Amino acid sequence: MTDTPQIALESEPRLITEQGPAARVATIAEPVIEGLGLRLVRVRVSGQDGCTVQIMAERSDGSMAIEDCEAVSRALSPVLDVADPIERAYRLEISSPGLDRPLVRRSDFDRYAGFTVKIEMAVAAEGRRRFRGHLLGTQGDEARIRHHDSKSNEDVEVLLRIEDMAEAKLVLDDVLIAASFKTGKADPETAKELSRAAASRKPRPWRDTRKRAQDQTESQDQTEPQNRFRPDGGKRRAAQHEGD
Repeated sequence: MTDTPQIALESEPRLITEQGPAARVATIAEPVIEGLGLRLVRVRVSGQDGCTVQIMAERSDGSMAIEDCEAVSRALSPVLDVADPIERAYRLEISSPGLDRPLVRRSDFDRYAGFTVKIEMAVAAEGRRRFRGHLLGTQGDEARIRHHDSKSNEDVEVLLRIEDMAEAKLVLDDVLIAASFKTGKADPETAKELSRAAASRKPRPWRDTRKRAQDQTESQDQTEPQNRFRPDGGKRRAAQHEGD
């Protein structure tokens, strides 16, 4: 396996997008994030801890520093407060895509060719909706996947239309961890933790301990993971202190 190829990325639309409340947030967040020289990757709204709005963003090379998270939060928080896309109190989290990142643009499927990918289709293909296999890049508006077909008991190659996908993401395995370590995206200790987590299939510490800056102005609940960047203000502050 060679290092992840460095592909020059231009501004391009996301082909895999959100539905419902997450789509409303994405419509508001995307131009703000692009104005900072970053790109929106994904928005997810979950019921965890009451309600959490998670926004993933990145630079064109796939990086996302703590300072970038802080800049997005400062720029986006007042815009969300005015637009009010979520009807109840919520917590806002800004993060990088992480190692097992979502693939949302056509260039993502070329950039990460050679790694294992897991795909869920919104529109069935080849009589199925879930695929897991070796990503081979793109052909037109489709992604090429080599996966094991249980019916024929052979490895087969399929073409999946990217815009028909509900979700696509990299699979955290030793190959991905090794490549990330080579390109400087994981320090040695983090790489070891990730490798052990991948082998045991236990929850990984990367998301909570590496990707988010700690808001130094808030009092941290010691029962929650440390270093989670949770900007407050307006409805988010109300959600954060609810039940304290």
